[in-house]
Formats: sequence, structure tokens, C-alpha cells
Amino acid sequence: MNQSNNDNINVLKTSELDKVELNVSAIDSIDEGLISCYYSEDRLLPIMVATLKYIDKHIENGLTLPYFTDISLETWQDKVKALDIYITDKIEGRELNLEARGKDYATNILSYPSEMPANIIELMPMLPLGELIICHDVVEREAVEQQKTVEQHISHLLIHGLLHLLGFDHELGQAEQDEMERFEIEILASLNLPNPYLPNI
Repeated sequence: MNQSNNDNINVLKTSELDKVELNVSAIDSIDEGLISCYYSEDRLLPIMVATLKYIDKHIENGLTLPYFTDISLETWQDKVKALDIYITDKIEGRELNLEARGKDYATNILSYPSEMPANIIELMPMLPLGELIICHDVVEREAVEQQKTVEQHISHLLIHGLLHLLGFDHELGQAEQDEMERFEIEILASLNLPNPYLPNI
């Protein structure tokens, strides 16, 4: 595990951990050792908490979450945020990407927002953010190609995916791409992780 993530999980306050719920599952072809190495709560919770803390700070300064515009600020702040992550292989990853986006190849991450109506969320004990599907084969290959560690790449993809679940979309235009990349860079910096858009020299 990355040392900075070890440090981060140790300093997470109980109040922060009480505000998030993370569920990780995987296709049978994924080895359990790989899950415990790369996708354990100790690794992923600090990233999830850092992302939501960053977003909360910006909400206080007027940021609107595109997929949660109908949710009151009080509801957003009070509800436990729930995230599902599913780890898959390149065979199923290709099928899912073809089904979701019409692209006939496995991609690194797919985001499925919860799209839960505000009146239903009000009645629920948790606020479901949605599901992220990560194709580990692609993540490993990309990490090598980009000359970064697998842990760094997963951290970036998790932040990227979470932002998509909140409604941010870099494919809408240059301004949206710039905003999303700035968010990612600043959240990663808060975790002592490098800018993923700079060459790893």
C-alpha cells in the first residue's frame, strides 16, 4: 500500500468514516489477493473521503452538483454517501463498455450514477452515489504506459469516477474538462499524490 494512503487512513476522523459507505465486489476471475492489495477499504476510503470533503468545501462556495441539484444542502451534508465499486476483467469490461457506450473495447472505468429521485433519497438512510466499474487489466496496462504506479492510477480513476457520479463531465467541452481536471489535481495533491496530467519523468 502507498505510504501516503496508510497515513491518510490513520488520520481519518471517526466522523468522516461515519459519513461514507464503500462496497467493493469483483468478478470471480479477479484474485482476492489483488482486491486486498489494490481495492481494500484502507486504500480507497481516504480517496473517497478526500474527494467528498473537497466537493463539500466548494458547495459551500456555490458549486452545484449537476446530478444532485434537487437535493437540499442539508440532505447532502447529513446523509451517509454510499459508493459501490465492481472490479472486472477485460472480457467482461469490453462487454460492459460496448453495452454502455457502444465502444468495442475494455475501458479503465465506467460510471453509473444512481439517478435516484430527491423525494426517495429523503426517505433513505443513505445517499447512493452510484457504481463504478473498474477494469483492472486496463488499469495495470495504462499505469505501465503512463509510467506511474498502479496505486496512483487507481487513486486518480476513483476521483475521476466519483466526479462523474456527481455529474461532472469532461466530454461536454473544454471548460468542463478544465474544471474536472483541476478538481482531480487538487484532490490528489491533498493526498500527497502527483498531478496525473504531467509526464512522469
